[in-house]
Amino acid sequence: MAYVLVLYYSRYGATAAMARLIARGIEQIPDLEARLRTLPPVSATCEASDDNIPPSGPPYASLEDLRDCAGLALGSPTRFGNMAAPLKYFLDQTSNLWLEGRLIGKPAGCFTSTSSLHGGQESTLLSMMLPLLHHGMLLLGLPYSETRLLETRSGGTPYGPSHLAGSDSRLPVTDEEAELCQAFGRRLAETARQLGQRDV
Repeated sequence: MAYVLVLYYSRYGATAAMARLIARGIEQIPDLEARLRTLPPVSATCEASDDNIPPSGPPYASLEDLRDCAGLALGSPTRFGNMAAPLKYFLDQTSNLWLEGRLIGKPAGCFTSTSSLHGGQESTLLSMMLPLLHHGMLLLGLPYSETRLLETRSGGTPYGPSHLAGSDSRLPVTDEEAELCQAFGRRLAETARQLGQRDV
């Protein structure tokens, strides 16, 4: 079955919680499934070898997961207004996919979690979009027909779902944030499904 890849890095669990909500939205669209994949941390001193399977949660992403997806949801916590290093490290390894044009025309979007309300949610989302544009992907955000964008007092942007985790990264995903995550998943999956039908 065709799948939308939900690829993320999460250090304290907030971005992982968002990924699960986006996957729930994807699975509401017929003929598509969500494939959750995460990334290992990057060593600060040298390239270290981790087990191929994390101790808990979804498996680590492979380039094949990305190559064969029908759509992509890319998630990262904010690091000084930018994506986290493990996600950038993974994307830096996608040159062959770029050379082959494997991601051209596939829908994609981004999501993030921050410690503070003005901690760079939108700039992080934009930073994640740059490599996707180079790959020729079709970027999706959240339209204002999702009225929770007008009601949320924490996360949620037209550039993609976001979450305010708090300085200790313990704030739960709010109802508005959760609804926006699921709406984003549905929009991404529905677009992937429509594009897939055109290719048949």
